[in-house]
Amino acid sequence: MLLEQFLEQTAARVPDKVALVCDGRRVTYSEIDIEANRIAHGLIARGVQRGDRVVIFLDNSVEAAVAVWAVLKAGAVFVMVNPSTKPDKLTYLLNNSRATAVISSTMRLRGYENCWNETPHLHHVIVVGDPASVVGCSHQMIAWNALFTEQAGQTQPPAKRGIDADLAALVYTSGSTGNPKGVMLTHQSMVSVSQSIIRYLLNSPDDIVLSVLPMSYGYGLYQWLMCCHYGGTLILEKSLAYPHAILQKIVDEKATGFPMVPTIAALLLQMDLAQYDLSRLRYLTNAGAAFPVAYIARLRKQLPEAAIYSMYGLTECTRVCYLPPEEIDRRPDSVGKAIPNSETMILDEAGNVLGPNAVGELVVRGSNVMKGYWNAPEETAKRLKPGKIPHEMWLYTGDLFQTDDEGFLFWVGRQDDIIKSRGEKVSPREVEDVLHQHPLIAEAAVVGVSDLVLGQAVRAVVRLQDGALLTLREMQAHCRQYLEDFMVPQQVEFRDALPKTANGKIDKTLLAEVSAAG
Repeated sequence: MLLEQFLEQTAARVPDKVALVCDGRRVTYSEIDIEANRIAHGLIARGVQRGDRVVIFLDNSVEAAVAVWAVLKAGAVFVMVNPSTKPDKLTYLLNNSRATAVISSTMRLRGYENCWNETPHLHHVIVVGDPASVVGCSHQMIAWNALFTEQAGQTQPPAKRGIDADLAALVYTSGSTGNPKGVMLTHQSMVSVSQSIIRYLLNSPDDIVLSVLPMSYGYGLYQWLMCCHYGGTLILEKSLAYPHAILQKIVDEKATGFPMVPTIAALLLQMDLAQYDLSRLRYLTNAGAAFPVAYIARLRKQLPEAAIYSMYGLTECTRVCYLPPEEIDRRPDSVGKAIPNSETMILDEAGNVLGPNAVGELVVRGSNVMKGYWNAPEETAKRLKPGKIPHEMWLYTGDLFQTDDEGFLFWVGRQDDIIKSRGEKVSPREVEDVLHQHPLIAEAAVVGVSDLVLGQAVRAVVRLQDGALLTLREMQAHCRQYLEDFMVPQQVEFRDALPKTANGKIDKTLLAEVSAAG
C-alpha cells in the first residue's frame, strides 16, 4: 500500500466529511484530495520525477496538509522542514537532500534570498502567496494558486509511479556531529507505523483530534496521516500560544483526542481545567520527552475519563512502544511494550540480551524502522546492525532502558549527549558552533539538564574573553539569529575555566553531572 492511498480511499468512501479544520476553514476529504491531485499534476508538469525530493517549508496550514499528499501523488519524496529553520540550515537541507522543488510561503521566504543562489539542484519554488513579493530568487517561482488553477481539469490522481518499498519521506534529525541526518522512511514503514498506532489508540471515524504540534515534527505529522486513514477529523492549530483558545476549541469542536508533549501539559495544568467541558476527550497521548509522573497524576485527577497513552519513539522508527492506559496507575513511569508488528531487546555493550532490571541499550526491529540515513552509509552502519537470524536488521537506538519483571520498558537515559527539549532533538555541537561565533565567547559547551516543563533544558557553560561581560539575554539574542527557538539555551553558567579530559577535550560528562547536582 502506498501512503497517499490513505487519503484516496477515505475520500472515495466519505467525500463530504470534514477532514481538516484550520485557519477558519473546514475542508472535506474530497476537497483535500482534488487539490492534492491538481498540485501533483502541476509538479509533474514542471519536471518533478519519481523519487525527487520536495521540501515543504510551511507553518501548520491547509496548504501544508495538502502538500504532503501532493508530493506523494507525484511519486516524489516529501521533506518537512521546521518553519523556524534559519537560512544557512535550510540551504544545507536543500543541498543535502538535493531537493528539486520547495513549497513555502511569502512570509517564510523573505530573508532567504541567498538560499536560492546556493542550491544548484533546486529548480522550482512554489509560493503560497504572491511570488512577486519574494525578491532575489534565481529559480522559477510560481504561486500555489496558479499551479492549482492551471490543472483545473485534473481531478484524478496521476498514475502511480512507485511501490511501497520506495521512499515516502526524508526526516532530518540532528546527530552527535551537529550535522542533520536525513532519516529515510519508506511507504511501507509509514503505513505500518500508522496502522499500528491507530490499532492501539482504537481510532475510528468518530474521532476528532486537535493538534498544536508542528507538522514538521513526526509526532504532529502522523496525526494528519492517521486521520486520513481512519477517516477522522483533524483540528490543526499553529501553536499553544493561547491556551484558553485551544481549550475552548476542544470544547467547541467536541475533540476526542489530544496529542501532547510535557511542555503542553505544563501549560494546561497551570489552568483550571474544570472551567471547560472536556468530557468528550477520549484519550491523551505523549510521545515527546518522558512525561513526569506528577503530570500524569494531575491529569488523571482532572480528566479521569480520558485514557493516557505514554509512548516512546525516535525519528529513526517513529514509534517504539506504548503503555496501555490501564497500566498508567500501576507503572506511570513506564513507556510500555513494543508496538504491534515490532519487537525490542535490551543489550549490554557486548551484545548480550539483558534480563529484568538491567540497564542496556534498546534495540528495535520491525517495519517501523528506517531504511537508513540519506547518503550516509557509515552513519547507517552504526545504527542498523544484523542480528542472529539471517537478513534481520536491528536499530540501535542509543538510548538506555531497563525492563521490570513483566517486560515493561523504562527509559533510563541517553548514551550520547543529544538533548531532547520541547519534544525536539537538539545537537549540542550545533549550538556550540553558534556560541563560538560570538566575539565575547572564548569557550562554550552545551549540556542537557532535567526540566519538568521542557523534558530537558539546554544549558550553556561558557568562558568569556578576558574582561568581557555578557548576559543570558544577550547570549540568547545572538543564538536566535542562527538557531530554531527550541535550540536556544534556556540557561547559562559563566566559568573562568571549563574542565578538560586527559586528552584535552572539554569534559561534558562532568559538566552535565555538576549541572544536574547544582
